[in-house]
Amino acid sequence: MSGDVTPPSTDLWNGMTPAAAAVPPPAPDGRPVDGFIPPLEAWQQEPNLRWSMQHMADFLPVHEISSHGRTLALPSVPADLAHIDVPHPWEPRSAPFEDVMASTFTDGWIVARDGAVMGEQYVGTMSPSVLHLLMSVSKSLTTAVAGTLMGAGELDPGAQVTAYVPALAGSGYDGARVRDLLDMRTGVRFSEAYLDENAEVRLLEEAIGWAPRRHPDTPHTLRDFLATLGADGPHGGRFDYKSCETDALAFVLEGATGIHAADLMSERLWGPMGAEFGANVGVDAVGSGMFDGGVSASLRDLLRFGTLFLRDGAALDGRQVLPSSWIAETVAGAPDSRAAFANAAEPTLMPGGMYRNGFWFPYPGSDVFLALGIHGQMVYVNRAADVVAAKLSSWPTPQDGERLLWTIRAFDAVARTIG
Repeated sequence: MSGDVTPPSTDLWNGMTPAAAAVPPPAPDGRPVDGFIPPLEAWQQEPNLRWSMQHMADFLPVHEISSHGRTLALPSVPADLAHIDVPHPWEPRSAPFEDVMASTFTDGWIVARDGAVMGEQYVGTMSPSVLHLLMSVSKSLTTAVAGTLMGAGELDPGAQVTAYVPALAGSGYDGARVRDLLDMRTGVRFSEAYLDENAEVRLLEEAIGWAPRRHPDTPHTLRDFLATLGADGPHGGRFDYKSCETDALAFVLEGATGIHAADLMSERLWGPMGAEFGANVGVDAVGSGMFDGGVSASLRDLLRFGTLFLRDGAALDGRQVLPSSWIAETVAGAPDSRAAFANAAEPTLMPGGMYRNGFWFPYPGSDVFLALGIHGQMVYVNRAADVVAAKLSSWPTPQDGERLLWTIRAFDAVARTIG
């Protein structure tokens, strides 16, 4: 980060992962021993996390996101990135880029300038074809699909959420606009405290079957769960990061088109951008996708996605995928986006930044923005340097301020060097 940054000290960033259920220790390459599949209460915890994040379709139901076989090649222009010096976010020390990657539980990273790959590395069983769970990077993919519908006149960001999803009438979403979902500014009551098993973010996982049912009253489907949420504030006010917003958005997309959101992502984004591999999204008992954090995809395809934002929405072959107007409004933000972000309910560690259309802007300017997911998932876009990077990780804790900020600084340092 630019400027002075104080070390984070809240549980949001430094909480310890609850003790995992007793499981056999994994093999050296991260695979469970003797075909062991982690139980629901332990797949997101050590020592299972790295394996789980690369094998979601092996133990949980998913809906495929097809690539349509239209692969756009990524040219390669190798550069020596390993020894680029990266300053620590707040301590008076630095480390080489390769050490920052090694110390942040990296499963794979990739860096490209204007679509040409300059560096790429995979760790352990991770490889170019592996689909890795993206956690909340899924949100940015979903908002991009919304952007395609908005550009085509099929979705009105000023419309009421309940106009597209009548099942949410009478819930906390009454009066919320689609725009409020895109910018995380509804007044819906929802706790994102990952380490609290009673928080709504964990109840949501019970509803979709990603966690054991510890709360008998939790609905058995995602849509029914969203309908139970109330409100505790006005819509359109301060930024308040809530995973439920993107799940509600996915239902809005389906209400606007009559098409499953995974199939929309395939038709409007994954295929047109020239993805090399298919992707998938976790689903509940009736097949509804968990788009707040359930998409799994390959590292190189994340790079292709990020590169759209260097080219005003165009793919590597010039095909327009995202509307240039949507890219422009994402980068510009709303007149009050930064004020809403500054008044956030929880610390963001990004002074002067904003959140817009599913992306984090960590600095006062808009040249750098990010798609982020817990346990260390990131797409980094630096428009001034024409650099895009992506990193897939398996941090043992959901949030870690030091690893997050040092990763951003690492990509900043690379962008300054090669941009």
